[in-house]
Amino acid sequence: MQRVWKDARGRRMNLMALSYAIGAWLLGWAGLLSGSWLLAIPSTLLLGHSMVIAAYMIHECAHNTVFRNNRHNAQLGKALSWLVGGCYGSYEGIRNKHFRHHVDRADVVAFDYRNFLRRRPWLLKIIQGAEWLWIPATDLLMHAFVIAAPFHLDSYRKEKPLVVRAAIIRLAVFAAIGWYHWPALLGYAVAYCLFLIVLRTMDMHQHTFDVSFSLDAKVDRDKYDRAFEDRNTFSNLISRRYPWLNLLVLNFGYHNAHHIKPTAPWYDLPALHATLEGTEQDNGISFLTIMKSYHRFRVRRVLHEDFPDTDIGSGEQRGQDFVGVYGVSFLTAL
Repeated sequence: MQRVWKDARGRRMNLMALSYAIGAWLLGWAGLLSGSWLLAIPSTLLLGHSMVIAAYMIHECAHNTVFRNNRHNAQLGKALSWLVGGCYGSYEGIRNKHFRHHVDRADVVAFDYRNFLRRRPWLLKIIQGAEWLWIPATDLLMHAFVIAAPFHLDSYRKEKPLVVRAAIIRLAVFAAIGWYHWPALLGYAVAYCLFLIVLRTMDMHQHTFDVSFSLDAKVDRDKYDRAFEDRNTFSNLISRRYPWLNLLVLNFGYHNAHHIKPTAPWYDLPALHATLEGTEQDNGISFLTIMKSYHRFRVRRVLHEDFPDTDIGSGEQRGQDFVGVYGVSFLTAL
């Protein structure tokens, strides 16, 4: 068994993370299906957080940091995608898109949802209204695009059987849940929105990269070099004083450390981050500032694009006017 895992410590740490993600997911659903209103809120929160950990474990699989064999990483990533609703897009697509993000030092997406919304003012108003209500409508739209893409884009036609199969299975499961106890579906909807909010809160201020609207576009890698990456990558720790709180998002806030060494597993990032403190590479934004920005710019962010080398301030003002971007989740293979 030790040969299966990337390393001995990883076996212990990843088993704990996976056990929590799967166990909490099952317990969350059990609580929602129990019919107890006393369990409704804690079960919804538990279910939402289980998906957060599962999503970040998919991110680990994409970087091949869990198992020695890349095939095993892919198998786990595909299995976990069913827990987080990412099963409509291929795991290979998710991994390719995310690797382009690291290699090209850009936010690479295949679909420009901003122009799509600008051409449909009525839909833009609906999305902006939902975002004002703290509903992650932009990310829900991006997930809907993943489902629709194989039926409208030639480059995604090969994904049609995957989408159809996933849709049939999930719709059948949801129909059964609705027949057994329909309020559980409402709890799941809330849990899923909370899950997306957590992921986008971590994503939206981690870079001031160009947004490239083609997975086949060529990027000037001389211009977007390591120095560019360091300047335009930001860490957003939940807490510096209590590092254990960062485990709530599997240390994803140690983002400078992750970009400097993408092959470092999640449990090694705090130590790597410590070696960067006091250097120009340690670009940190306080989590309180992140949350204030999330609320303040939640509607404006729908159409906003950050530009490279944007000045986000310094000292106490650092990040206060940092708008950030939606639609760059590593879970959407589009």
